[in-house]
Amino acid sequence: MARLIGLIGNRADLAARVLASEEEALQVSSRHDRHDRRAGSDAGSALGWGIGFYQGGEVLMRRRPIDDHAIVDVAKVAGDVRADVLVGHVRNATVGSLRTENTHPFRYRQWLFAQTGTLPSFEAIRERLIGSVPEFLRSSIRGESDAEILFYVFLSFLHDAGRLNDGISDPSHVRDALRSCVAVVDGMAAEVGGAPSQINVIVSNGENIFAMHRGAQMGYRVFAGKGDAEQLIADDLNLRRKTPELDQMHFVLLASDFDDDWTLAASSPTAQSRWKVLPDRAIVTLERGKDPHIESI
Repeated sequence: MARLIGLIGNRADLAARVLASEEEALQVSSRHDRHDRRAGSDAGSALGWGIGFYQGGEVLMRRRPIDDHAIVDVAKVAGDVRADVLVGHVRNATVGSLRTENTHPFRYRQWLFAQTGTLPSFEAIRERLIGSVPEFLRSSIRGESDAEILFYVFLSFLHDAGRLNDGISDPSHVRDALRSCVAVVDGMAAEVGGAPSQINVIVSNGENIFAMHRGAQMGYRVFAGKGDAEQLIADDLNLRRKTPELDQMHFVLLASDFDDDWTLAASSPTAQSRWKVLPDRAIVTLERGKDPHIESI
């Protein structure tokens, strides 16, 4: 009962429509059984959610640590967002209490970070991880979650490479930092008998989105060209007048941790044709106007 979402495109006015087109895939239920959810059952537990997006050069956040609705509908939560980069997260808390400081995504300057899955042997290695972060970064940690601490370990590697400042031009430095921070976690966990981490991560600096896939199933869908744009706009004549050059539209929607009865490898031919499943242990780079760049970790 979680979800990790990244969206990047070149038409801020169509971002909400891209999310709405995959509304079912992005919904998360607080019930263990989706059929019980549709029947109105009250069984289950509350979730929390957060979205972060870039608008006019600013980083904007919406976070709700507890949402008592039966369904957390990311498309509706972001229904009024005009942005070309968005990071979203639905949380079933495993580490850290249900409060805003523990609700993803986390932010440092222009960076946004969200994670699903729990770091192995976290309590045993927590203090060592925190101690590996430079003091000027460590002082910004506000919550108790393993994800926030991993975020600052990641930022530490960017700092060591002299690439912490905004506007990084070479995505390889971000990919290297992701690889390094997970290697540190796995190394510390192994010393106390822990297993390698099985997590998914999305991070963005407002220019690109980077995803690391080592956990539950992750996939992406590309929306490109006039045909996809026509479907998104549908019969909204007012929007159509404001959106010339539809053939240039390009979005990539990335998501992971799907419900058991909505998987990318499901029997639905429609789902299979729309979504591409990422290979295990992959790092994905999303840039505006380009299809995903995929590397092994």
